[in-house]
Amino acid sequence: MLTMNQIDEIKELQRQGYGPLEVSKRLGINRKTVSRYMKQEDFEPDGLKLSPKPSKFDPWKQEVDGWLEEDRRMRFKQRHTAKRVFARLRELHADFDCSYSIVQRYLKDAKAKRREQAGSLELVWHPGEAQADFGEADVLNGECKQPVKYLVLSFPQSNAAYLQIFGGETAECVCQGLDDIFTHIGGVPLRIVFDNATGIGRRVKDQVTFSELFLRFKCHYGFSVTFCNPASGKEKGNVENKVGYLRRNLFVPIPQVRDFAVWNAEILSKCELDFDRDHYKKGGTITELFLKDRAALAPLPEKPFHVERLMKYRTDGYGKFCTDGKHWYSTTPEAAYTNIVAGFGAHTLTVYSVAGDVIACHTRIYGDSRTDSCDYVTTINMLIKKPGAWKNCELRNRFDEESRVVFDNLETGKRSRLLGYLGLNSSRYGFEAAMGALEEAVKRGIEDEFSLQALSSRKAYDLFGDSASSGPDLSLYDSRLLSRTGGE
Repeated sequence: MLTMNQIDEIKELQRQGYGPLEVSKRLGINRKTVSRYMKQEDFEPDGLKLSPKPSKFDPWKQEVDGWLEEDRRMRFKQRHTAKRVFARLRELHADFDCSYSIVQRYLKDAKAKRREQAGSLELVWHPGEAQADFGEADVLNGECKQPVKYLVLSFPQSNAAYLQIFGGETAECVCQGLDDIFTHIGGVPLRIVFDNATGIGRRVKDQVTFSELFLRFKCHYGFSVTFCNPASGKEKGNVENKVGYLRRNLFVPIPQVRDFAVWNAEILSKCELDFDRDHYKKGGTITELFLKDRAALAPLPEKPFHVERLMKYRTDGYGKFCTDGKHWYSTTPEAAYTNIVAGFGAHTLTVYSVAGDVIACHTRIYGDSRTDSCDYVTTINMLIKKPGAWKNCELRNRFDEESRVVFDNLETGKRSRLLGYLGLNSSRYGFEAAMGALEEAVKRGIEDEFSLQALSSRKAYDLFGDSASSGPDLSLYDSRLLSRTGGE
């Protein structure tokens, strides 16, 4: 297609009396093209031309547009085709007399216009569209302050937002955070806008290469992704404001977080407590406006998505392997010098054999410092089989000094039995709760399985902060449970 400057040169030579062949030679333009523009007389912009003639299909366009709008929230295989639209119109309207080809052309044009609209980033946000970004904050894990990353998903149309915390900004964290939010709100946003490709891939100028995990996640849920233009923070100003707002309101004072997954499950409902306030600009509350967002969400797929990135490693002589050049994880002594598969989740790292059997489970470690993570349940099983390794195992160092002395002096059979109870209660209540219960028990001389189980249960509830704030006095039962003899 020629530019207007080239067309003007053609018309100027035409006014001077030159024919198509001479103009073609002078300007180096195809003769047929020159002839076409020499004959053309109407150069009015397309937008200023008269509106098209009425169509037989005009009475049905509004109804069909409504069906196409509903299709935006549907899975691809459940959307209207031209044949289905044609069939529905014939079923619903006895006076429908348009041909199939008219319907087909209209749907083709309508879908093309929708694609053009989706290609530009509008500052007017529609229901069901979201923005995502990461923020940084500190939490308390026991007495220690721990930096965390938190993913915020906001809905600009209503000003609603949710967050989830993680140890890093990896693809696993992004996918797990979005997955948990999607499940909680019962639907999937039509489009999510990111500032950059952090966590989900790499961006070089305008080219973005998604990670394989995020691509599978994106295809599974069926949402589209767009990125802000460079130096255009206003295009996702809503989520940037939410990052700061949620930090000030949910991380002050610094929250106590022992288990990220448990805290994340609870914080989703706490985020919704903020929805009862009035929208800063529109009429009504955020809760009322968010109903429009929810109504526009696409449905959740039938099958859930398992957020896990698999990588192969080879273990060393201790059955350990290293990730990212600094984080070491244990397997089992039997797995020394073997190939294993590591499943990277947002909060956990699961070790599989090449046959797919679970060998060990770890809390995933983030950061730049060298770390060494041990699966103590695996260590317990090894110690029961090889009790002579007790003095040099990593689990021994996890005991406080008083409990370590007691365990060092126990008979081998009794020590193995108590370690067996530790392993059993770890699978039921978590290692931290079971370990705390065992330390308390050995100091008091308690050795039976049922008392250890009861103590582990109590420790687990204390760790999760679920113990009752008030209730009957149970001190008598505590004294009997923690006594040496359990007698009256």
